[in-house]
Order: sequence, then structure tokens, then C-alpha cells
Amino acid sequence: VQGDRQTVLAAVRLDGRALAHAEPAFRGDREVVLAAVQNFGCALAFAHEPLRADYAVVRAAVEQDGMALFHAASDLCAHRGVVLAAVSQCGGALMRAAPALRDDREVVLTAVSQDGGALEHASARLCSD
Repeated sequence: VQGDRQTVLAAVRLDGRALAHAEPAFRGDREVVLAAVQNFGCALAFAHEPLRADYAVVRAAVEQDGMALFHAASDLCAHRGVVLAAVSQCGGALMRAAPALRDDREVVLTAVSQDGGALEHASARLCSD
């Protein structure tokens, strides 16, 4: 997606995947990336690295698609609120959660209630309960 900022914003609001084709400057533009991930959470993969560590951007991405957690900075994979939002939307996102959160009863129960298969990513301690 080439062109001016308003054109790019309109494109990513219609289809967040358009961020993949945006000029590099737009992939580092917080407003553009936020609009993209609100439409298609995994558009986070196309964002510049600093935005993958931006709480609001990542939170919006995982609320739209929990699997967007796989594209988030590691620090946010250890953030309880972000991980809870991700596993509420897609239990399989538990796989990307920090080890401490895979041992958190509420996080694991939320993930498993969304996708029973998420249990395989829970800590051994919780699996034995």
C-alpha cells in the first residue's frame, strides 16, 4: 500500500493485512498499526519492533486474535493482562505465555475453557491437579 497516510489508514481499517504491503514508515506509525491490528490482530507481525512492545497495540491485537501474542515482544508475553486477553480469545496462545503464566491457575483455566487442547501448554504442576 503506497500513498499518503490517510489512504494507508483507510486500507488497513478495511483489511489489516494491508499493513504487510505498506511503506516501512507506516509500519512504524502507531495509529496505522493500531488500526491494522484492530482489524486483523496478526498484522502485528508486520509492525516495527517498538510497536510489538507497545502495550496498547499488543493488547488490541490479542483481543482481536489471541494468536497475535506470537508476534509480541517477550516482555508482554509475561504480562498477565495481555496473556489473559490472548487466551480468552484463543486458548492456544498459552503456548507463547511466559512460564510463570503457564503456571497461573486463572490463565490456564481461561485458556482451557476456550480450547481444551491448551492444557498441553500448562505447567506440570497444574496438569497434575
